[in-house]
Amino acid sequence: MSPLNISHHSTDRGPVLRVVGDLDHAQTTALRERIDDLVLGPGRRLVIELSGLDFCDSTGITALLAARRHAQAAGADMVLTGVPADTMRVLTTAGLDQVFTIR
Repeated sequence: MSPLNISHHSTDRGPVLRVVGDLDHAQTTALRERIDDLVLGPGRRLVIELSGLDFCDSTGITALLAARRHAQAAGADMVLTGVPADTMRVLTTAGLDQVFTIR
């Protein structure tokens, strides 16, 4: 198991969270808390950068969906970037590649 590390920086468009390690049942609370603390608004964009993600289970996918809901509730956009192939396969199989904006 790889520990979860979440780093944050701001851009002109909005916050960027870089998620590294395992996003699983034992560690999704950390991501949810970071997202809940973000201040978003209309015209802003939350970017979640996943290129350092080693593993993502169903609770990790649920946390990403919660992030999307948080952004939408604030009138902001959300984008996933650097999605690893195995996570992309899960998103595609579940039809979530049609729900998330992925770059």
